[in-house]
Amino acid sequence: MRWDNLFDDLEGQLENELNAEDLDLRAEEERLRLGRLSLRQRLTAVSGGPARHPEVLRILLVGGQTITVRTTTLGRDWLAADLLDAGTGEPQCLVPFTAIAGVILSPDQVGLSLEPETEATGRLVDRIGLPFVLRDLCRRRKLLEVQTSLGLVTGTIDRVGRDHLDLAVHARGTVRRAKEVRQFRIIPLAEIHLIRLD
Repeated sequence: MRWDNLFDDLEGQLENELNAEDLDLRAEEERLRLGRLSLRQRLTAVSGGPARHPEVLRILLVGGQTITVRTTTLGRDWLAADLLDAGTGEPQCLVPFTAIAGVILSPDQVGLSLEPETEATGRLVDRIGLPFVLRDLCRRRKLLEVQTSLGLVTGTIDRVGRDHLDLAVHARGTVRRAKEVRQFRIIPLAEIHLIRLD
């Protein structure tokens, strides 16, 4: 009878050790998964997919400004969103990831942002970089407000290089015509904090 108790006790200890080892292994795998998450993946997860309505995010820009947005598209190094705290209407904006100083999340959003990816990756938009989007805006001759560390400038993009754009600066509400252009400005893409489109 004493041997039976001894073997039962040994079997229980072994089972506990195996369970603890399994739990440690799962915890280490989760730490590794979390360590590989990028800002883009976290924003994609919290912004919602086709199954959910997009979440409202509060983004702190490197210049110190906080904006409230509803993300519409996430590219390789940028996000497009509806600007919710703009006052009138819901203008759209582009935010380069390099301009994000922080994202303010609710406790529920933190959990959403850590969920494993469920959608198939490899969509075309996932590979589109900011210069490509800016070239499209250039082609469309859109009036933009470009916020940089030096302030806000309004105009139309004339051309986009690999790491900069040329902006024809003119007053809001006017069309880009030679007589309306006050100056031409080269803006490094790294200096762009926010691009607002109306």
